[in-house]
Amino acid sequence: MSTKRKYNVAVVGATGLVGETILEILKQRDFPIENLYPLASENSAGSEVYFGRQTVTVDSLADFDFTQADIAFFTAGAAVSAEFAPKAAASGCVVIDNTSHFRNDPEIPLIVPEVNPQALAGYERHNIIANPNCSTIQMLVALNPIEKAVGIRRIDVATYQSVSGAGKKGIEELAQQTAALLNFKDPKAEVFSEQIAFNVIPHIDEFQDNGFTREEMKMVWETRKIFERDDIQVNPTCVRVPVFYGHSEAVHIETDKKITATKARQLLKKAPGVEVIDSPKRKKYPTPVAAAGKDPVYVGRIRENLGVQNGLDLWVVADNIRKGAALNSVQIAELLIGSTGE
Repeated sequence: MSTKRKYNVAVVGATGLVGETILEILKQRDFPIENLYPLASENSAGSEVYFGRQTVTVDSLADFDFTQADIAFFTAGAAVSAEFAPKAAASGCVVIDNTSHFRNDPEIPLIVPEVNPQALAGYERHNIIANPNCSTIQMLVALNPIEKAVGIRRIDVATYQSVSGAGKKGIEELAQQTAALLNFKDPKAEVFSEQIAFNVIPHIDEFQDNGFTREEMKMVWETRKIFERDDIQVNPTCVRVPVFYGHSEAVHIETDKKITATKARQLLKKAPGVEVIDSPKRKKYPTPVAAAGKDPVYVGRIRENLGVQNGLDLWVVADNIRKGAALNSVQIAELLIGSTGE
């Protein structure tokens, strides 16, 4: 896109969890904004959102003229993106879409800035860039230096995903169920298929014909697209856990060439966007509570697999709303304008 000193920026879904966090991160990273347009449905139009210490009035998405915007972040769900993102793109606005709608389109770049910034080339064909699934983002930020060094043949991953992945309603349901149970009342399950308080649910998104959920298949499809490796084997199990913020992943990989835990740890310490916390003797390892509200992807419990010759095990944790969604989107925008965001 053309280089400017400042840009007109729209945030679709500005009153949602990810939209609010995008606004926060744009301010924190001093993104060069001329005019800011928070957008939402008619029900939320007229309300106000915070941008730093300022409050900004939310406008109606349906009535907005996207010729006013240079960049638009879409965070309001796949159906909204399907309807409005192509219209915004046709108006000359570059869309950074945080939903699943465009991720599998071979002509739409799917970007993790630390992993495949080169894939941004050619985005002008459609003026739409897709932001990957939260679980995929943190896993590939952690695995990228290993993939580059020795190649990865297979990934087995079990995720432990926080309720904020289901938005504000997910957070509210965990809080309400916890309060109810602690007061000896029956919890109500409306957002999740089962009680989530004091429980784990091996079910995120819809089940597919192969027995995997769509959340799990997203990790398969997106990993292959981002790594540009159709041959890589990805075997995920995605689980919802009673944690407010922060997704955790137990990742087990088989590499093409042997790599020791020591060498992997050295690579990860140098990798952009990664912070290693790995000191078993001092009981130091990443947890979602420690990662909440922070930007890095944290990696620990790095060890060689006991049952696979070229196997390596890692524990990967990140704030799913920040790096898993909002921060990654803003970093894509920084790539577009040539900013470092520092």
